[in-house]
Amino acid sequence: MSKIIIINGPNLNLLGEREQSQYGNKNYKYLEEICLNRAKELNLTLDLKQSNIEGEIVNLIQDARDEYDGMIINAGGYSHTSVAIRDALSICKKPIIELHISNIYKREKFRQKSLISGVVTGGIFGLGTNGYILAINALQELIKNGD
Repeated sequence: MSKIIIINGPNLNLLGEREQSQYGNKNYKYLEEICLNRAKELNLTLDLKQSNIEGEIVNLIQDARDEYDGMIINAGGYSHTSVAIRDALSICKKPIIELHISNIYKREKFRQKSLISGVVTGGIFGLGTNGYILAINALQELIKNGD
């Protein structure tokens, strides 16, 4: 059974409360439930982590290198600013999918550049919380195919 991790960055714990026009009205508990249900359907072990603290996210990524077969990361605002998270991801030699609930390329100019995109396997942007289901599906295929 493959083991994957989803790492969510700052403010994702406030889903359903913040900028519903960008992020929808589903809360973080709903997000956890749909992800865990999909992972179970695919016979994957899934851990979900969320932190508002950059260093904690770096630690999660570093620890995940040996414990998980793949990773999904929504680094939130740190996607646009954190060289430290980018560096930690670049060390991880497992499939990694970058995910954003909103389409960062249709937002403010400063959000249209992701520092982490260059070191991940692929990305999903702008498909709401459903993007997590697509990311789980894609990660499962990447792991199965040895990518």
